[in-house]
Formats: sequence, structure tokens, C-alpha cells
Amino acid sequence: MYRWLGVLLPHLAQLVIDGVRADPDLVQIHAHAAAARARCRRCGAESARVHSRYHRTLADVVIGVRPVLIRLDVRRFFCDNAACLAVTFAEQIPELTAQYARRTALLRGVLESIGLVLAGRAGARLAFRLGMVISRTSLLRMVRCLPDPPVGAVPVLGVDEFAFRRGRRYGTVLIDLGRHRPIEVFEGRDGASLAEWLRQHPGVEVICRDRGGGYADGARQGAPAAAQVADRFHLWQNLAQAVEKAVIAHHAELAEPAPRPTTHPSGSPPTLRNPVPEKKIVTRMRHQYSAVQRLRADGLSKSEIGRRLGLHTATVRKLANANSLQELTAKTDQRAHLVDDYLEYLHQRWNAGERNATQLFREITELGYPGGELAVQRYLRRFRTGLSTRPVAAPKPPSVREVTSWMLTHPDRLPEPCAVALKTVLARSRALDRLAAHVRTFAGMITGLHDEQLPDWIEAVEHDSFAALASFAHNLHRDYQAVHNGLTLPHNSGPVEGNINRIKMIKRQMYGRANLDLLRKRILLA
Repeated sequence: MYRWLGVLLPHLAQLVIDGVRADPDLVQIHAHAAAARARCRRCGAESARVHSRYHRTLADVVIGVRPVLIRLDVRRFFCDNAACLAVTFAEQIPELTAQYARRTALLRGVLESIGLVLAGRAGARLAFRLGMVISRTSLLRMVRCLPDPPVGAVPVLGVDEFAFRRGRRYGTVLIDLGRHRPIEVFEGRDGASLAEWLRQHPGVEVICRDRGGGYADGARQGAPAAAQVADRFHLWQNLAQAVEKAVIAHHAELAEPAPRPTTHPSGSPPTLRNPVPEKKIVTRMRHQYSAVQRLRADGLSKSEIGRRLGLHTATVRKLANANSLQELTAKTDQRAHLVDDYLEYLHQRWNAGERNATQLFREITELGYPGGELAVQRYLRRFRTGLSTRPVAAPKPPSVREVTSWMLTHPDRLPEPCAVALKTVLARSRALDRLAAHVRTFAGMITGLHDEQLPDWIEAVEHDSFAALASFAHNLHRDYQAVHNGLTLPHNSGPVEGNINRIKMIKRQMYGRANLDLLRKRILLA
């Protein structure tokens, strides 16, 4: 009579349907178990002697958009095993009921899947739209109760860090590179936790990691026989940071040489009536730099300098390691502004005699200028009160970030204007030309996996004048075996970086407030 239920809800095949009541907003199914015997949960012995009966209500998956309630007639049996501690036991229907559960196994699996993908609030809203009423806390509780997936054998392991809160708290994720799946997440990014995990899971043959020393020490302690691989992506990333510092040290050579000043009819060069004031950020950095260098010369530690000046340790480290103030203010001097794209037009109109800033603002707005009038007034103010001569339109020099990007881009993929600009810069600066040659050689080693060229490259860089690049080469020499494996073995941290992006998505979805246990479940099971 109710065979159609077997088609809609096949997990009810072990029941005998006694009746169905279909209301506009609810479907109620009355049923009892089809089997005549039941198995004791404690000892496993079967019994057919019924002690009593009671009614049990289970929520099931929806039919259409209507919720389903199963009112089950449950029997309690005597346990015939004299050695068993249980006198009676209630029958459980496999794949349908569980002890103390008020939802069927199918409904629980559906809700667990929703919770893993969408978490609490969004998952509860979707479940309500689908006819399954559940609170967000219950949904998260179900996710927390899920068992961890089995780890199994992991011959190739990937390890990397991710931030709970950048600069404050970090975690570590371990990836099975054979299956591209995360297998463990724990707090912290020190090597001790990694070493402990490796001791508990022997058999790891290859460990792909970044250039951090903590993971290197942990891998060495936990799996001394495993081959460590310094990932090529991180090698290139570290090179990019070193190249940017080297370009900053030579940023004065990016611009064309300044033209000789126009002389006054009297024969003397033009003078500044009111020099352009220095930027506030440059002034603040100048005072901080001089104070840090003075205290550093007195023998104080960086942490003590930070306490005295009220600066963060990273800021003190940056100021202490800088060779000059010009190295720190290079990016500040080349900070992009909305007016920069319209400077040539403003210079031409100023030289033509137009002095009204409002009129010039209207003209460049028609050309697409998205900023405000105040920025235009500030730029023109230097020509009203500073220089005694008219401004000359000069091409804007490329920024440090642009030159670094051009050097790190394959020549075949570099647009023609950028290639011409880079060629001009390299022709003007011998130091930057040597730097670009070092980058091209290293790029050839990375892409072609020519590890035999690495010692010569390290030696050439260490004997050059680039301090940042020499420091990078020194670190390569210290971690030589892992770098050598990265240039010879086919393994890389690509799947690890993909999972890191996925972790960031999960964190944003949970508003960054997920505890480690809940975040760990979603990372491992979703």
C-alpha cells in the first residue's frame, strides 16, 4: 500500500509502515521494525523475548518541501545472555536509528554536510529553506562531533603556516601531497609540534616546506631520514623580496638625470622662495631612524629600543637594518597619487598661463580624473609659492615595485612598453643591470631545474655589492640540501598553497571567529 515510500525514502526498507498522514506542512509515518529479533548492544546476543514497547519520534529528510516525522513503535527485549550486565535492551534499526538520536542517520548526514560547507548561520538558513529546522549551535555541535578522517600512509608530506590573526596567532596545516588533502591542523608554527606528529606517523619520505627554519628543524628531528624539499615558489618569493630591497637601495638611478637649472637673466640660478615642505611621514621616519641608530650605537638591544621609543619590534628591526634613511623613504617618495596620470596635462596648461586650480580641476575631470579638487590644489601650490620658474613636464620615473616586477617577469610575457622602460633603466644603471642578470640566471635554474649552476650563482652574488641578495644567497647555502632537492625532485607545495587559500575562504565565511576545534573539522572534512 505504501510502496511509494520505498522509492522516496529507501532507508525505510527495514520498517513495516502502519500508516501515513500527510498534512499541508507535515508528513507523519507510523511504522515498526520488520525483524522479529534484535541484537543486544552490550554482548551482541540475539533475543526474541519482548519485554515492553514504547513510541519514539524521529525527524527524517523532507518529501518535497514538507518535513517528515517517523513515529516508530520500538520494542524492548530481554537479554538471554546470563553473563551480560544488561537485563533488557531497546532495538536499534541499522542505518536508521542510533542511541538517544532524534534524527535519522540520513537526515543527520545531510545536516552534517550542510554544516561542513556553510557552517552555522548560513547552514541553518539553508536547512530551514529546505524544510529541516535546526539552530546554528546544533549544526556546529554536529560538525564538532564528527570523527577525524583516517590518516593512513603519507609518503610525501606538505607543511605550511596560516594566520588565525596576522601578526598575532598562527597555525600549521599538513597536506598529503599524494591525495592533495589536509590531514592535520594544529596551533603554532614551531618545529616541536611538527616533530611530534612525524614521530607518531612514521613512513614520511619527502617533506615539502617553505624556507622557515622552524619547520626545517622539526622535520630534521621528527623524520631524520626524510628528504626535505625547499619549494620553488618560496624560493622565487624570497628572491623577489631580496630584489625589491636591492632596487630600493638604487632607486635614485630610476629617474632620468635632472636637467641643468635655467639661469636667471642676471646670470644666477633660480632660487626657492618657499621650499616645498617635507612629508609628515618622512619627518617622523627621520626622527625614528636617528633615534634607533643612536641607541643601537650605545649597545642597546632591539627589544629595549622598542620599549624606550614605544615602537614595535619589527619597526625597530627595519630601522636598525636600513643602511640609510633614503632606503626607507624610497617607497614613500614614489607613492602613487590620483593626480599622477594627469601631471603632463597640468604642466602644459600651467605653462600656457592657466593659474586657476578650479578650472584645471574641471578640465582633468572631463579627461577621467576620479579624485577631488583639493589634491589638484595641493600639487599646484608648490608652483605658486616654491619655484620661481614655470614647471617643466618631465616623465614620471618608474616605481620600485614596477621595476622589481619587470625584472621578475619573463621577457616574452612582458608588455612592450614595460620592456622598453626596463631596458632604459638598465642602460642607465650598471648596478641594476647586474641585478637583472642575476635574476635571469636564477630564473633559468628554477624553470630548467639546473641545480649544477646553483653554487656558481651563490658565489657570484656573494661577491657582488647587493647586500639583500647576498643575504638571500647565504641562506640558500645554509639550506643547500633542501634547495638542491627542490631543483631536482618533482615535488612542490602547489597543493599546499591551494589548501591555504581554501582555509582563508573558510575563515572569512566564519567571520574569523571560529575556534580551532571547529575550524580544524571544517578544514579536514569539508
